[in-house]
Amino acid sequence: MPRTPFSDSDELRTPLVATAAKEAETEKLCIDEMLRKYCGEFGKWQLRHFIFTSLAWALEAFHTMVMIFADREPEWRCTAATSATCGMARSTCEIRPDDWEWVSGRGVATVSEWGLICGDKFKVGLVQSLFFTGCMIGAGIFGHLSDSFLGRKGSLMVVCALNAIFGCLTAFSPNYWIYVIFRLLTGFSTGGVGLCAFVLATEPIGPAKRGIAGMSTFYFFSIGIAILSAVAYVFQTWRALYIASSIPSILFVFLVIPFLSESPRWYLVRGRVTEAMKIMSIIASTNGKHLPSGVLLALDEEVEVEAEAKTEALTLTYKNNNNKSLKNKNAVGGSIVDVLRSPVTRIRLILMVAINFFCSVVYYGLSLNVVNLDTNLYMNVALNAVAEMPAFGITAILLDKFGRKPLAIGTMWFSGLFCLLGSLMGNVGVWKLVRMVCGILGIFGMAGTYNLLFIYAAELFPTVVRNAALGCATQAVQMGAILSPVVVVLGGWLPFAVFAVCGIVGGMFAFYLPETLNQPLYDTFSGLEAGLV
Repeated sequence: MPRTPFSDSDELRTPLVATAAKEAETEKLCIDEMLRKYCGEFGKWQLRHFIFTSLAWALEAFHTMVMIFADREPEWRCTAATSATCGMARSTCEIRPDDWEWVSGRGVATVSEWGLICGDKFKVGLVQSLFFTGCMIGAGIFGHLSDSFLGRKGSLMVVCALNAIFGCLTAFSPNYWIYVIFRLLTGFSTGGVGLCAFVLATEPIGPAKRGIAGMSTFYFFSIGIAILSAVAYVFQTWRALYIASSIPSILFVFLVIPFLSESPRWYLVRGRVTEAMKIMSIIASTNGKHLPSGVLLALDEEVEVEAEAKTEALTLTYKNNNNKSLKNKNAVGGSIVDVLRSPVTRIRLILMVAINFFCSVVYYGLSLNVVNLDTNLYMNVALNAVAEMPAFGITAILLDKFGRKPLAIGTMWFSGLFCLLGSLMGNVGVWKLVRMVCGILGIFGMAGTYNLLFIYAAELFPTVVRNAALGCATQAVQMGAILSPVVVVLGGWLPFAVFAVCGIVGGMFAFYLPETLNQPLYDTFSGLEAGLV
């Protein structure tokens, strides 16, 4: 039968109509919208995943704060045959080596075992600073690796395994310099623990609950410090303490990480939509919800293009789809160079680096400065850890009421004020107690800032470079941590004075950051820039 003049055109048109109808039936949503609409923002799945992932923060606390106990200067006493001048000496540097001895023996701490006193006292600050130097290097490297081929889960597994290995090897250090090397390597792996755990724990959570959940991650760090105080009280020698504080990392690698899921956001920006959809489907079913078959995940810029395409001709839709595909190729990966190229994210990064640096000097400085307070070390460390916990709760409550920016300014200035008061107090009699209280309140304020900055930074940068930007901010934290042991060694009123200046100046820098309260968590630079228009 001969074809009519219109038969060929009808056949050619039919696939286009079918394709258009199929696209009309598909609902493309970004992850935040899918969580809100179908999966649940914080249900059973997110709660279990959040708790298991955040346990890594306690491990970071073990490996970081163990130096307070391992590198402490133990008690000493005059020997029976010493002269009367020994009892009047304020330190061992004022008397002959034969006139005094360590109360609990040489093996109780690194200071007593290797004689890190008097002229060699700087070595205590050196090993602590080098630990944080390793943290700084590791944060940058693992921040990049978790955004690239290793992913969030893979990076977390690697850093926890390395922590366990290097932590145990540290206990067998034959001399000071081998000890320094192992602490540097432990710092290298520790630098990526909190970073990877935070992003992995919070990315599958919806925007309405993400702020409170993010603040809650730091409860695990504080709990870890409190537990470490008890562990250190039981294991009095530094070698036994390093082994005891490293065993939990081994358990975490084998008993917890296999049950964690990779971040669906990481899958999505890597172009692995099927894996991302599988996780979103599991989230929905575990939370007692249903994810329809016609719903598909897309990057935020894809959703925007799709919405615009519905109002245009079919040919223009294909053109947009082609352009969209080109954008997707550029959206798969990102680095700190991409953050610096964008005028928007460049300013944000510079400010976050400065604020994180000042915050870290105060937070780690106050934590390490307990050795200068002449009080019970175990009790003081535990009290500082307990003081942090209400700060997290109060900050979490105020976070979505007042916003990120006012809270960052307020908490830094609160800490700076009490550090300033602490610098004016003496270290004798009742003033010693007042200075300790000022230190606890300083920790209280800066702890609220410290975990707020993680949430703030995560919301300031898009998914494609979020871990890279967080890694850079974490490096700034480690730079501040590197400086803090040097400040603590100064002793007297100077450490508190330095902490006061850092807190006040850091709050001033926060004035120039944008507010991110109730703003979406953007996946790409295009989505972020479009949201600012």
